[in-house]
Amino acid sequence: MELFIIRHGQSLNNALAEEHMSLRRKDPALTETGERQAECVAPFLAAGRHLTPDERAAGDPPFDELYCSPMLRALQTAEPIARDLGMAPEVWVDIHEVGGIYLDHGAERGVVGYPGQTRNEIKERFPGYVLPLEVGEKGWWHHGFEELHRCHGRAIGVASALLDRASEDRRIGLVSHGGFIDSLLKAFGRQLPGNGLHYSHQNTAVTRIGFAPQGGITIRYMNRVDHLPKELLT
Repeated sequence: MELFIIRHGQSLNNALAEEHMSLRRKDPALTETGERQAECVAPFLAAGRHLTPDERAAGDPPFDELYCSPMLRALQTAEPIARDLGMAPEVWVDIHEVGGIYLDHGAERGVVGYPGQTRNEIKERFPGYVLPLEVGEKGWWHHGFEELHRCHGRAIGVASALLDRASEDRRIGLVSHGGFIDSLLKAFGRQLPGNGLHYSHQNTAVTRIGFAPQGGITIRYMNRVDHLPKELLT
């Protein structure tokens, strides 16, 4: 199996300066820059430029499966990718960003969790997406702020599910988030959280990981952004 991890495009929260974090949104959309980034990565993937020349010459599909987080910025990023590939993205709840859907209202109310988009809201805005049962009529996030150690546990579960499929001849794309991608890569490498190591990804960067049927893992490339012009690097 070959796994391709794609970070979402720039979100409204990504674009906030540190002094303006009080304007943070609970489930931010892409900025105009983020939309342009998504429109750049889509034809890059559809043309198979994330593959080797030999793989492209073989005529195999760029992806066999495409998954995305249920957060708005990931759903939006997956949209042009799915369009150019002619695929229906499948929402995988467990690849959402660390923290979940929340806002910090300060001393008076503290941190409050919010449900995220409902099933009907996603179906209306993103028709054709495949939704799991966890995305219900009351949203998909039913907690407060998710602590980092819980994100690491979630990443271990996702890594385990993917490793169980190591022997499959499939190319799988995941549209996810910077913090979760960091946790997922650490889970694959069995690296302890809090060790000072951080895997950084720019918006719409692509990382490729190969899985051997015997259990070996190879990081073929990381944080690849050659689909973006310099002015869109964020």
